[in-house]
Amino acid sequence: MPADLQRRAFLQQSIVVGAVSATLTSKLSGQNATKEAAWKAGVAKAVITPEKSVWLAGYGTKRAPTGKIHDLWMKALALEDTSGKRVVLITSDFQGVPKSMSDRVFEQLKKDFSLERTQVMFTFSHNHCGPRLGDDLIDYYPIEAEQVELVEEYTTAMVQKTVALVGDALKKLTPASLQIGEGKATFAVNRRNNKEAEVAALLAKGLPLVGPVDHSVPVMTVTRMNGEIAAILFGYACHPTTLNFLQWCGDYPGFAQLEIEAKHPSTQAMFVNTCGGDQNPLPRRSVELCQKYGHELAIGVEEAISKPLTPVASGLKTAFEMLELPYLKTVTRDDLHPLLQDASAVRARWAARMLQKLDAGEKFTASYPYPLHAWQFGKEWLIVGQGAETVVDYALRFKKEFGAGTWVCGYADDMISYIPSRRVWEEGGYEGGANLFEYGRPAFRWAGDVEDRIVAAVRKLVKEVRG
Repeated sequence: MPADLQRRAFLQQSIVVGAVSATLTSKLSGQNATKEAAWKAGVAKAVITPEKSVWLAGYGTKRAPTGKIHDLWMKALALEDTSGKRVVLITSDFQGVPKSMSDRVFEQLKKDFSLERTQVMFTFSHNHCGPRLGDDLIDYYPIEAEQVELVEEYTTAMVQKTVALVGDALKKLTPASLQIGEGKATFAVNRRNNKEAEVAALLAKGLPLVGPVDHSVPVMTVTRMNGEIAAILFGYACHPTTLNFLQWCGDYPGFAQLEIEAKHPSTQAMFVNTCGGDQNPLPRRSVELCQKYGHELAIGVEEAISKPLTPVASGLKTAFEMLELPYLKTVTRDDLHPLLQDASAVRARWAARMLQKLDAGEKFTASYPYPLHAWQFGKEWLIVGQGAETVVDYALRFKKEFGAGTWVCGYADDMISYIPSRRVWEEGGYEGGANLFEYGRPAFRWAGDVEDRIVAAVRKLVKEVRG
């Protein structure tokens, strides 16, 4: 039996045995860390499953919902150090939160709770069995007046629900300790370097797949003074695109969170997509595979918390920047007119909308504001937050540069587009090529130096929070 399969079998047996005493295990894993509460923590969650027929997001077509596998959730974790400094992390089963929505949330959070932009990170799993929001991927969908109204109504409701959720988490701030660790899951496949149709056969033969991946499962636990784990935050670098049907479902992250919460009844499980822009769960396209990957991810989390975790000392510093990312070239009327009859319905709708903007007197900007966060917790834990669909190279690079305890989260604050590394940009293809039109940007490609610009900005932010 291959070593990886042996490891999985061992972990599955261990979890079956451990599940009998899951609550006890939850308490014991945090006993040493709760002798002194270095933090206050508050958690809250809310169902976000649409009650009306908002279309499912993604895949470039109209997708009206027909039912649900399980509910969709939005969750919040508020943390406060001993000096009173606070941050709030929001996780969600949304496919993509657009700037037009998240800006409304950030503005209201500042008014209601005096939370600055640097203190809040709004992440989304990029789940493709979740609902449309605002103008995210607006040209993906045919225009229907009723759907436009439903999406706007739902988006406004989600803005209000997000603000209320954060308020609920802040009200629940009570003494706690934080601990970090790491597990592993291996179902993510670099989709640029492995043909999907061949992956199942390669795996069956025990042949290696190729291309950069990040199979780490970073884990952070919030432990109360009584030893109970109140929250488990975990991440993985992979698209939640196991499913492409018409039912609401959280995809593999949804199944993983449900399994973790079933094993630890006092716990709120929360998922962040690290840098999975070029990673897919393969093979895919069945609920059974989706459950399998969710289970494998839950195993990775259990693996982490079964080991001694690293306590996170009090002390919180945050830094934030909106970095202007330049386009290679903004489009002109001459670029757009031939595309009005393009074979791609998405590209044709985009061209028509861009021409309408030009007709209305709008001038296209040469860049787009890109959100970047750095949060330092004690000396042990650093979170780098990046907007949009970052490819795995960013996580691998920043974790190597900034050391142990570094998390690199994509899919934060704004969907935007794929964010290629220099390698991916030079290779081209879907994630690095001329596909910005799909995201409604007034250009086809980013400039080739976006990775250099992002790296320089992140280094500056990390220096601020570690200085």
